[in-house]
Amino acid sequence: MGFFSFTKEIAMDLGTANTIILADGKIVVDEPSVVALDRRSEKMIAVGDKAKQMYEKTHPNIRTIRPLRDGVIADFNACEQMMRGLIKMAHSGNHFFTPSMRMVIGVPSGSTEVELRAVRDSAEHAGGREVYLIYEPMAAAIGIGLDVVAPQGNMIVDIGGGSTEIAVISLGGIVADKSLRIAGDDLTADIQEYMSRQHNVKVSERMAERIKINVGSALTDLGDNAPEDYVVHGPNRITALPMAVPVCYQEIAHCLEKTIAKIETAVLNALEETPPELYADIVHTGIYLTGGGALLRGLDKRLTDKINIPFHVAEDPLHSVAKGTGVALKNIHNFSFLM
Repeated sequence: MGFFSFTKEIAMDLGTANTIILADGKIVVDEPSVVALDRRSEKMIAVGDKAKQMYEKTHPNIRTIRPLRDGVIADFNACEQMMRGLIKMAHSGNHFFTPSMRMVIGVPSGSTEVELRAVRDSAEHAGGREVYLIYEPMAAAIGIGLDVVAPQGNMIVDIGGGSTEIAVISLGGIVADKSLRIAGDDLTADIQEYMSRQHNVKVSERMAERIKINVGSALTDLGDNAPEDYVVHGPNRITALPMAVPVCYQEIAHCLEKTIAKIETAVLNALEETPPELYADIVHTGIYLTGGGALLRGLDKRLTDKINIPFHVAEDPLHSVAKGTGVALKNIHNFSFLM
């Protein structure tokens, strides 16, 4: 990097669960969206993975915060501090000056004007000179290599940590969309509630997340792809004595049923609003699943069977939105849909 190139360009997928930053087309930061603050001074102690290791383990003088809930900023100050910390990680090799930054940030397609303003303000306070916003389903479509400006219908279902973004895209715009404040965090909460009710064992949010990763499923029959039972350790809810409970994927599939059904309904509602010509394109090409939720076992098969349109899990679903924001960053003046 030359000494006089004062503008740093970064693309950011500011997610409820993880924040990913790209610079020069490469992922330079991929960290949990968590920040640890000193309660007395409100100064940042840790950010990202270090802060997540403290999550649910702190004493009263430290608070760990997930600044985003349901895909939008819930704690403005914490979000700004987290963005500053993560951006610092992104250009850690640069000690001479803090460059002015051009940023492209992915936001939920159902964001209100106030929520968009909050993201823009946070980015500007964290050092962004030029801040552009892009809707996450549009970024996801670009990230998986779809031609979003073609006169053809493409449908994306992006299941993140805090929101599920469903969009039909054609000619560089979103034709029909549904933004659902139900996603990975709700699946985690379902597991927590189920373990407490069914097995009388208290599990933390982090433990529920591990259960979801190890035995989470959208189907009660996975055939040869079935994972082994996962043993959950925790205190008994009533006696506080330690318990070890083996959990199988079938019971987790039952406990996630209601939340997955809501996502199915939202997909059907978006298809109802889709013009017939674009609907025909979607039936032909299929629907693309992105985001961390796309990794839930059997979800693509369940949706395909329910809706009779093939669902494809993107090649790298966790980074689809981030990659798309990176492409948008390189084409700022060509993409009219950037805000």
